[in-house]
Amino acid sequence: MKKLIIAIDGPSGVGKSTLSKRLAAELGYLNLDTGAMYRAVALAAWQRGIEADDCTALAELCREISISFERQGPAERVLLDGIDVSEAIRTPEISQLTPQFAACPEVREAMVCRQRELGRDGGIVLEGRDIGTVVFPQAEVKFFLKASAAERGRRRFLELQDKGVVVDLEQTIAEVRARDEADSSRADSPLRQAEDALVIDTTTLSIDEVLGEMLKAVARGV
Repeated sequence: MKKLIIAIDGPSGVGKSTLSKRLAAELGYLNLDTGAMYRAVALAAWQRGIEADDCTALAELCREISISFERQGPAERVLLDGIDVSEAIRTPEISQLTPQFAACPEVREAMVCRQRELGRDGGIVLEGRDIGTVVFPQAEVKFFLKASAAERGRRRFLELQDKGVVVDLEQTIAEVRARDEADSSRADSPLRQAEDALVIDTTTLSIDEVLGEMLKAVARGV
C-alpha cells in the first residue's frame, strides 16, 4: 500500500502532539512534531540572545543548529544539537516566545525545507499550523483540529500543574488566546484551515474518540 502524507493542523491545546504520536504509532509511520522544531529555534535564539526581529541572525542560526527526534519506547525526545530539550521547549516562556520567532520568514523557510525533506517519501504524520496549507498542500489526508480557548487553556493549566509549575488558570487561557492571535495574524504562513481538511472539534471528545475518527478517515483515504 502507498504510504501517505498525513497533515494535522490546528491551534495550541487541541491535542495535535498526542494524536500525531498515537496515529503514527497505529499506522507504523514516522511522527514529526513541527511545532517542536520552531520551539527549538526559539530556545536556541533565546539562549544566544538573538532578538525575534533579527531575521539575518535567525537565518544563520537555522543553518547552524541541528534539530532531531528520537524515540525511546513510547516516549519521543527532541534534541537540539544533540541535547534533550523536550521539557525546555515546553516552558511557558518558550511557548510565548515561539510565535515571535516563527513569524520570521527566514525561520519558516528553513523549517519548511527540513520538513519537506523528511516527509517527501510519505509514511509520515506531521502536525503543526500550516502543514496542510503550506508544507504539504498535496497531503493525501488532512485534519484540522479545534477546541474552545477556555478548554485549551484548562488543558494547558493542568499540564503545567502536573509538572509542578505554578500557573494561573485565567492567565493561561489569556495566553492561549494571545497565541491564537499571533498565529492567525502573522504575514507568513498564518494558521488557517485547508479547504479539503476534515475538521474535528476536540472540546468534548477524548483522545481515543478523536483517534478513532482519524483512523476511519485514513482508512477512507480522505
